[in-house]
Amino acid sequence: MDVYRIPWQRKVENLGETPQFQEPEAELPGFGETITPDFLHDLRQQLNREDKVALLATFQRVHEADIAELITLLSHDHRASFMRLVGSDIPAAVFAELDDGVRDEVVEYIDIDTLVATVQELDSDDAVFVLEDLDAQEQQKVLQKIPASDRALLERALEFPEDSAGRLAQSEFVAVPPFWTVGQTIDYLRENEDLPTHFLEIFVVDPRHQPVGVVHLSEVLRTQRPITMENIIDDDFTVIEADSDREDVARLFERYNLVSAAVVDADRRLLGVITADDVFEVITEEAGEDILLLGGVGDENVSDSVVEAARGRFSWLFLNLLTAICASLVIGYFEGSIEQMVALAVLMPIVASMGGNAGTQTLTITVRSLATQEISALNAARVVYRELGIGLLNGILFAIVTGAIGMVWFRDTTLGVVLAAAMIVNLIIAALAGILIPLGLDRAGIDPAIASSVFVTTVTDVVGFLAFLGFATLFLLN
Repeated sequence: MDVYRIPWQRKVENLGETPQFQEPEAELPGFGETITPDFLHDLRQQLNREDKVALLATFQRVHEADIAELITLLSHDHRASFMRLVGSDIPAAVFAELDDGVRDEVVEYIDIDTLVATVQELDSDDAVFVLEDLDAQEQQKVLQKIPASDRALLERALEFPEDSAGRLAQSEFVAVPPFWTVGQTIDYLRENEDLPTHFLEIFVVDPRHQPVGVVHLSEVLRTQRPITMENIIDDDFTVIEADSDREDVARLFERYNLVSAAVVDADRRLLGVITADDVFEVITEEAGEDILLLGGVGDENVSDSVVEAARGRFSWLFLNLLTAICASLVIGYFEGSIEQMVALAVLMPIVASMGGNAGTQTLTITVRSLATQEISALNAARVVYRELGIGLLNGILFAIVTGAIGMVWFRDTTLGVVLAAAMIVNLIIAALAGILIPLGLDRAGIDPAIASSVFVTTVTDVVGFLAFLGFATLFLLN
């Protein structure tokens, strides 16, 4: 891991080591082209033979992300064999690409010195990503073996909340003082071996380490050497506080089409930089997290064991059981009506099911809009009325369809009217529940993706059964 500071500070020695995997000679194929059933079969055969030489040769021309995917695809036994054979030779970048659960598993098979070398070779943001999942004791063992200057940077990043900009930022950046000329800056970029591998912007900082602007590399290349950096500085740049939530950071990048942004501490001193590739990962992870939460499976991965997955789903299923009991109590209250008219038992699931689906549709749109801040206090009322209108319109349309089905099926006009009325009521309530429940949870500071679906489903089931059976009791059986 290389650490870069502004020119008047002490330069830290490059601590990286030459990776044991040789660099590919040409651009590697993507995931879909690399990992095939035949490729996996050959890999398993090599593992069964414990052929380390063949394994290393196989991976010399496979991208680190594909190696991580291959490790994930292996069974637990093959994964253990793989790590015992070539764990110490895996490129450091692979560990940053692994899912949390898989990385926790494979880290157990490598010694502390290999783990230290891995952390040192990674960029600081990826190093923090690997370190944060280690238990406290192992994390301290790794940090103690890292030189003090680098350890301080990593420990500072680990002090920030896990989902904050401070954790997301990398400490590798290029910064120069404003009085430097373009020529000095170019010479510095050419002669300094401890610069980031890829960067598009040069930060201009004052003696207090506070950023005063940025200069794009294209501007440096187009400017004459004697011109000072302060004369070509762009002071219209984005600064992000280190304790900002990473979702807010992602929204900033999306809204303003940012490529990178400076991260500063409470004293506005430059700590690091967040780049677009890191934000892409945040957007993907947050979107996936919301989908999993809506489905009640938390942060489960396909690589989790059966016991871990079952344990994670149990609490959600138990909560659903309780809500199902509530709906059953409503049905039980109308037990006598159902005994008198069997058609009610046949038709009542239609009302509840339609309400549940309509509520889920509204809920999905609402949760997404809250996550992207498309819904706020400024337009919440308008959106509620919009969903109410959609619920009313769909309620009328499906009331006509289901009412006609009920009349034809059981040759009872009143039953069809009752079914239609219950459909209108439940779809309207479903629309209101689908938007008001997540809005209420969000206002209370609770993630609406976590608990909304249970409440919405309960409301639509209870109201659906209550409306249909209640109307039937009033107009058909009295």
